Amino acid sequence: MKETSHTTVDAAIPHLDGVEHRYIDLPGLRMHVAEAGSGEPLLLLHGFPEHWWEWRDVMPALASDFRVICPDLRGAGWTDAPPTGYDSDQLFADLLALIDALQLTRVRIIAHDWSALLAFRLGLERPDLVDGILCLATPHPWVRFSPKYIPLLRFLWFQPVVAAPGLGPRLLGRGQQRLARYLLRGFQASPQAFTERDIDIFLTPLRDPAHARAGSALYRKFILPEAARIMSGHYRDRHLTARTRLVYGLADRGLRREMAGGYEGHADDLAVVFEEGAAHFVADDSPEAVVRHAREMFAPK
Repeated sequence: MKETSHTTVDAAIPHLDGVEHRYIDLPGLRMHVAEAGSGEPLLLLHGFPEHWWEWRDVMPALASDFRVICPDLRGAGWTDAPPTGYDSDQLFADLLALIDALQLTRVRIIAHDWSALLAFRLGLERPDLVDGILCLATPHPWVRFSPKYIPLLRFLWFQPVVAAPGLGPRLLGRGQQRLARYLLRGFQASPQAFTERDIDIFLTPLRDPAHARAGSALYRKFILPEAARIMSGHYRDRHLTARTRLVYGLADRGLRREMAGGYEGHADDLAVVFEEGAAHFVADDSPEAVVRHAREMFAPK
């Protein structure tokens, strides 16, 4: 496993006590990884427009029980942002390559937002690698389309905007970054979820044009197509054997409680939990709840 200190983001990585940082060369990608603690591996996968700093209030608590591994995924944070590779197959290949590079045989996973879709795919296609999945604020792959979900589009208007070539990167990365700021402030439940420093840390990588283009490509090549695949029934012949828990914030404007159903018959051990005081950014709104669920789910028997 080759390591290097190179990064394409011209800003220092923020400090968090007890956390170490390194760069790992994967095929075609230099990935930044933050780690803390020791013991059984626990892989934390961030959403958009966040990066490893999403787990700032979760890592210290879980590091007392696990080896906590928080990568910046392709195009995010301090990981490189190449011009291509934001489709499902390449993002999944990145995840497999990371697990291999870290010499992990099985992992526990906490995943938020779009990365939870990668975690589901890992559980479906490589169950031998997965000891359990804790998903935050992401519908499972067996959601069925219903006209009652159409009103949710008024809260998700930003998705095609972010996905638009040229326009999306410009709005994410330039000027006052109002769109990127909205994605954070507009979907939090607690005013204390993000400090202004947190917001700046999340927005800093997007000021690099390559990372802003990567964020747009992620929506265009992965998030929107994957949502279409789910609604069209792409996964209805697939079965999940890994123990899985879904945590939804009751204040999440982009989800409906009805979306939690429909997995019956498709998973051996899946349960849904609703958290009060949380919206889309569950780990930011209620980090103590994420820690509690992780310990309940992943603690050694």
